[in-house]
Amino acid sequence: MGQEESHELLADDAPSSTLQSRDLKGLAKYILDGHAKKIAVMTGAGISTSAGIPDFRSPETGLYANLARLNLPYAEAVFDISYFRRNPEPFYTLAQELYPGKYRPTIAHSFIRLLHDKGLLLRHFTQNIDCLDREAGVPGSKIVEAHGSFARQGCIDCHAPFSADEMRKHVTEKEVPHCAECGGLVKPGIVFFGEALPSEFFERLSEPSQADLFIVMGTSLTVQPFATLPGMANEHTPRALLNIERVGDFGSRPDDVLLLGDCDEGVCRIAKACGWLDELVEVWKSCGGELNANHPALKHGYIAEKREDVVSNGISEDKDQAVADEVDKLTKDVEKSLQLSERHDKEAREAIGDSDRKKDLETDKKDQEGLKHVFPHVVKDGKKNSSL
Repeated sequence: MGQEESHELLADDAPSSTLQSRDLKGLAKYILDGHAKKIAVMTGAGISTSAGIPDFRSPETGLYANLARLNLPYAEAVFDISYFRRNPEPFYTLAQELYPGKYRPTIAHSFIRLLHDKGLLLRHFTQNIDCLDREAGVPGSKIVEAHGSFARQGCIDCHAPFSADEMRKHVTEKEVPHCAECGGLVKPGIVFFGEALPSEFFERLSEPSQADLFIVMGTSLTVQPFATLPGMANEHTPRALLNIERVGDFGSRPDDVLLLGDCDEGVCRIAKACGWLDELVEVWKSCGGELNANHPALKHGYIAEKREDVVSNGISEDKDQAVADEVDKLTKDVEKSLQLSERHDKEAREAIGDSDRKKDLETDKKDQEGLKHVFPHVVKDGKKNSSL
C-alpha cells in the first residue's frame, strides 16, 4: 500500500479499540503494561539522515543530479547490473564512501537495539543498505534487509560467497574484486536493477500479522512491495508512525498513533514516556553516539553527567555544507574512475546504445521509479519528498 488518498482519516476524538488513547501516553501505557511483547519495526531512509549519509535524489544538489553530468548512460547506471558487468569501477568508487564503518548509527537505530535488548523485538524490516542497525547491535537474525545491504557479498555469476575482509580491502583500495572460483565479478548483496529482492523478504511477509505493535519510521511508503507491510498488521494491532508527515493509510485505524517529526525526536519521546531515555542514550553512546546541545535526548530530559559528554554544535550546524562537500567529492571520484576506464565505458555504452536497449532501460527506470528500491529518497513534483 503506497500513499493513497482513498484512506479516510479518523477524527481526533474517535475512540480507540486496543489502546487507552490514540496518543503517546496511550502507546507508552500499552508497552509498559506488557501488551507489546512482539514489536515489528519498519524503517526507511529517514532513520539514517541524521547520520550524515549523503542524499541521492534531491534536485540539483543530490548525488544523482551531479552524476547526471558525467559520461554515464544515466545517473543511476552505477547501480544497474547490466552496466556493472561491463564497467564496475564507478560503483566501487561510490562503495568506498558508502561502505559500513564511515557513518555511525543514529539514536533511532539504537532504539531498535534497545527493543531487542528488552526481548521485545520481533523483526526489523528495512529498506536501507547502510547496515547501521547492525552497527547499533541489532542481530542480523532479527533484520530483514528488503533491498539487500553491504552485509554480504558474492559472485554475480556462480554466486560463490566472498570474504568480507577481502571485500573491505578491495573497496578501500578501489579495486574491483573477482571470484576465486570462476573469475566473475563480485559485488555486495545490494539489490541492483535487474535483480530480484531477497527471498527472505517474501518468507517473512506473514510476520507483521504476528506483531502486537507495529512501528514505522522514516519512510514514504511509496516503494512496493515494501510499502505493503503496515497493511498486513491485524486491524486492532496498534501502529505507530514516526515520520515527517503522514504516509500510507496511517490515521485510518482506531489504534494508529502519529508521532510526526524527526525520527530521533520520535524515539526519544517514546523512550521518555516509557522511562527508558537514560538507557537509550547509553546504548547509543556505546556505539559511538555523541550528544550535541540540540540533540532531542537533552530536550526530553536526559541529563549529561559530564560537561564533556555534550560536544560542540559545530558539526551539527555545518552538516548541510559537509554533506554537500561529500556529494561533490563523490561525484569527482566517480568522474575520475570513468576517465580511468574509458575503454570499459565505451564498450558499455555501445552495448546498451541501440534503440531497443535504450527503450528497455527507460521502461525499467520508469517502472522501478528510479533507484527508490535501493535509496528511497523520493522526489515528487520536482521536490524532495519530506517523508524521509
